[in-house]
Amino acid sequence: MDKESVVSAVIEEDAFVHVPVLLQEVVQHLVIAPNGHYLDATVGGGGHSRQILQMAPQAQLTGLDQDQCAIAAAEAALAEFGDRVALHKTNFAEYSPDDMRFDGILADLGVSSAQFDVADRGFSFRHAAPLDMRMNQQQELTAADIVNQWDEVDLANVIYQYGEERLSRRIARQIVSQRPFMTTTQLATVIFHSVPPSYRYGRIHPATRTFQALRIAVNRELEVLEAFLQRSPDWLKPGGRLAIISFHSLEDRLVKHRLRESSLLRVITKKPVLPTEVELAQNVRSRSAKLRVFERLGCGQHPTPPIN
Repeated sequence: MDKESVVSAVIEEDAFVHVPVLLQEVVQHLVIAPNGHYLDATVGGGGHSRQILQMAPQAQLTGLDQDQCAIAAAEAALAEFGDRVALHKTNFAEYSPDDMRFDGILADLGVSSAQFDVADRGFSFRHAAPLDMRMNQQQELTAADIVNQWDEVDLANVIYQYGEERLSRRIARQIVSQRPFMTTTQLATVIFHSVPPSYRYGRIHPATRTFQALRIAVNRELEVLEAFLQRSPDWLKPGGRLAIISFHSLEDRLVKHRLRESSLLRVITKKPVLPTEVELAQNVRSRSAKLRVFERLGCGQHPTPPIN
């Protein structure tokens, strides 16, 4: 599909609709400058970027996303800002700004609402869909490859490590014994019946953690996040801020510890910023969101304790 077709599909079918979480908190902590240059490392549907550009009429924004549908959606959403916006289809871990430095950087991690809601992407088991889960649809590895080809030990390790699933061995054993799997619902059903009855009707569906683990493995999410956390402080101007929204404990621990260890940054948020009750009522998917903010030190400055 060419770019024009993708954009048309996004506009006509609302194929990529994503409600940005912690929107006001993000722009407040980034301290948007009138002539600043900002990097949205996960531009998605362009919601955060649009707010930044509206707040500062002379500001510029560079947006990244590895999902072509997201890039098309952002192009449509941000078209009115013209050449103030530059979008690039790339993973944020592979991006190089060369000599460019930013007044602020935002990364909204994980899978977007739009990716969850488009059944064919295979991120959710609410509807039958191919076991895909690729954020970059040009890459080769899919969730089906992992589920149907990896051995039982490797599969159990992934489910335990990335899904923090205590029944990982039991689940992996049943997956291997009943594969191949073609759809999300087939896999979710087998996982449901592989766990004890007392485990089936808890707060979340018993397949939720396994699906999270597969998605993280398919997209190498923690590996690319590690690379981004190592490189992104160098992309900031002195005084520039790095804001990261995470949605599960694996991401949040990485963000917290790696950036606190950086000699280039000071901590702005001692504790993560969480959604308000109003936002939670309006967007249930914001319930797991945590925002952490850090600031690039100037020459001669040293890390200091968090200011709030």
